[in-house]
Amino acid sequence: MKQVLILLTFMLYAGLANAQQDAQQSQYMFNGIYINPAYAGYKENLNLHSFYRAQWTGIQGAPVSMSLAVDASANDGNVGLALQISNDKLGAQSNLAAYANYAYRVRLNGDGTSRLAFGLGIGVMQLGINGSLLDTNDPEAYQPTGAQNYIVPDGRAGIYFSNERLYVGVSADNLISQFGDFKNHVYLAQPKPHFYFTAGALFSLTEDIKIKPSVLLKDDRAGPTSLDANAFLMFGEKFWVGGSYRTGVKLYTKNYLQANLSNSNAVVGAIEVFPVENLRIGYAYDISIGPLQGYSAGTHEISIGYYFKTRKSRMLTPRYF
Repeated sequence: MKQVLILLTFMLYAGLANAQQDAQQSQYMFNGIYINPAYAGYKENLNLHSFYRAQWTGIQGAPVSMSLAVDASANDGNVGLALQISNDKLGAQSNLAAYANYAYRVRLNGDGTSRLAFGLGIGVMQLGINGSLLDTNDPEAYQPTGAQNYIVPDGRAGIYFSNERLYVGVSADNLISQFGDFKNHVYLAQPKPHFYFTAGALFSLTEDIKIKPSVLLKDDRAGPTSLDANAFLMFGEKFWVGGSYRTGVKLYTKNYLQANLSNSNAVVGAIEVFPVENLRIGYAYDISIGPLQGYSAGTHEISIGYYFKTRKSRMLTPRYF
């Protein structure tokens, strides 16, 4: 069993050496700033959000991610501003990043409930590797034995449309860091651009029950394209309960991928609770249904959100998103 786990971890590490994967999230639909800078200011209040994710528990060196974000609107909701900090670890690798995001939110109707936002994010990324954690039988000549770090600038961009009942967004990140000079840092995973498409809607089933279906499509042009299909029910404006199915999909031909890769990834169960109107606490549990099935004890993700009412709240619209 130990040899199998070491092999799985090594395979994951080797894959990331060619394509730096962004941290996975299962509750992204409750704060889109993590994947789209145009989401900044969407809730039109000062909004704090954080999450912690322990992925594939039980496997040594499995990914651990955490992030903190704050965003707000200005100029009568026409401008969104956000700051986010994240820290991701995977085996011997680490990624510490910070971004300042700006969104210009165009009104599409008189009361501003329908908007088209254009967002940009500028930041820095510190990529690192701890050579002391690389336990190999046949070390390479230039394999690092201690900590190695490299700081690169980075940028992200996105577009986000929303009205009272639906939203659609497209975005891309790692737009600048991909051009860093990695000749002297060959053991650091060079970031590759990631592209996201998100869409969702909010429907009332009864006076007290709402349903929110949504999708996330993610592609990095190096690994398999990933699709999340999500559905949540809200009861009495007090809590969400729902789940997701994550799978690989084929949008276009990638001849460099193995022909026998499994598309199955994970199923997710999640709950979001509102103890008070402006506090949200969420928990998600991912179960692997792909090659890691039987080796991982699952993935745990906790999120906390709090917003300060700086203007009249519109929580009954897609500000729930």
